[in-house]
Amino acid sequence: MNNNTPFTQSISLEDMGIENAKIHYQLSANELHEKTIALKQGIETSSGALAINTGEYTGRSPQDRFIVKDSITEKQVWWGKVNIPFEPKAFDALYKKVTAYLSNKEVYVRDSYVCADPNYRLNVRVVTETPWANLFCFNMFLRPEAKELENFTAEWTLLCVPTFMADPAVDGTRQSNFAILDFTKKIALIGGTGYTGEMKKGIFSALNFILPVDKNTLPMHCSSNVGEKDDTAIFFGLSGTGKTTLSADPNRKLIGDDEHGWTNENTVFNFEGGCYAKVINLSEENEPDIFRAIKKGAILENVIINKETNEVDYEDISITQNTRVSYPIYHIDNIQPGSIGHNPKNIFFLTADAYGILPPISRLTPGQAAYHFISGYTAKVAGTEAGITEPQPNFSACFGAPFMPLHPTRYAEMLSKKIKDANVKVWLINTGWTGGPYGTGSRMKLKYTRAMITAALNGELEDVEYVNHKVFGIAIPQSCPNVPSEILNPRNTWEDEKLYDTKSNELGQMFRTNFAKFEEFANAEIMAGAPVA
Repeated sequence: MNNNTPFTQSISLEDMGIENAKIHYQLSANELHEKTIALKQGIETSSGALAINTGEYTGRSPQDRFIVKDSITEKQVWWGKVNIPFEPKAFDALYKKVTAYLSNKEVYVRDSYVCADPNYRLNVRVVTETPWANLFCFNMFLRPEAKELENFTAEWTLLCVPTFMADPAVDGTRQSNFAILDFTKKIALIGGTGYTGEMKKGIFSALNFILPVDKNTLPMHCSSNVGEKDDTAIFFGLSGTGKTTLSADPNRKLIGDDEHGWTNENTVFNFEGGCYAKVINLSEENEPDIFRAIKKGAILENVIINKETNEVDYEDISITQNTRVSYPIYHIDNIQPGSIGHNPKNIFFLTADAYGILPPISRLTPGQAAYHFISGYTAKVAGTEAGITEPQPNFSACFGAPFMPLHPTRYAEMLSKKIKDANVKVWLINTGWTGGPYGTGSRMKLKYTRAMITAALNGELEDVEYVNHKVFGIAIPQSCPNVPSEILNPRNTWEDEKLYDTKSNELGQMFRTNFAKFEEFANAEIMAGAPVA
């Protein structure tokens, strides 16, 4: 369903404190597209997609993300640099200022929901200051049918007001922008930033609390797909590891590309109704699904447009490296109807190890899986960020630390139990370097990585010989269909094997140093998954 039929129902926002506003309710994607252009807030590109600029903020601002500390969250949330506490009274005062600011203005309201599984559905009312922010939510959240809107009751409310600037001295924020979750009032409040990802991650951060605490369901920052035998595969990985590319398989149907829940009924459901992908250096050859999805209804963010042809230059990063596109999932052809998969059989942890130490594929025990899940490792290479001249380790707990309100071991223990209960195989896939570190070795060929994943999915690595890595203890297959055997053990690809051993121990120490902050909460099985000293 594309929801491009105009909707005529009228609503009031006075119960939210927004008075005398001109309300545009449930506008279609086409209407929001045209409204954005009419207001000169965006332009239509040659592909038909809408291009907008998010202003000062072209990415999330982690230091300005807060959670209201109250009776619901006080003892549950893992407070610290990721989850910063906010006083209830300060939230109430700030919320009142935001709703007063929106009174007597034009606002855009959308009723939507998240979680594709009807048993876990969460209704969300979105109130935005701009039509393109509303279109983003049309794309990224799930779209109710017209009949469902007749008796729609919002469980959560999302307000996004980019032009409202907080006063830190008065409002309790760090600076003028903010993103705050209140689990008692069930409100996500965003101001001072136009970056649309704050809306997506606000609601999904809320789900990362609600699902495990209230629904005994594991939330996952991952992509997933399903095969012809109804077997679901799950792909975890940080930016640059190939999560989107490797889950887009012509022989398997995409469930979703970023956020999922794993239920007690052993089903996996997509949180979202769309995709939000990076477009830096995008080409039809390398990312055909994403490239073809950029058409009418999609929103490009912070890209450079040729003024004469309205074509996008995906290589131009003069605004930001974090150029993005959002589009509804039906812009992708090969998708799983209903966005729900059953029977999870394989989990892949993706890492781009720029040190060239980790094997291109290895099998993990449940304890090792929990350890690597909590670690959430990849490595940044020279040139990806200012000041980085050699590989740097990048650990993000649960492969999504900025969005996890609970302690990472809570999620890891849930994952470990599900792995055992469903007899799921877990694989660590290194899409990074082989034959040496970045600058000496070479990037693992995509065709080999695809062949390894296909072999794992097809059960072709069941009866092959394995050897354990001396430092990480993970099981390395000694043969794999359509992959040269000599590349499977990374030690064999280095000219200096003693140097490999030294660097392998160094990487193991990086893991142990990072994990120190989790040790007091981790059980014995998880700790047994650590690299050896």
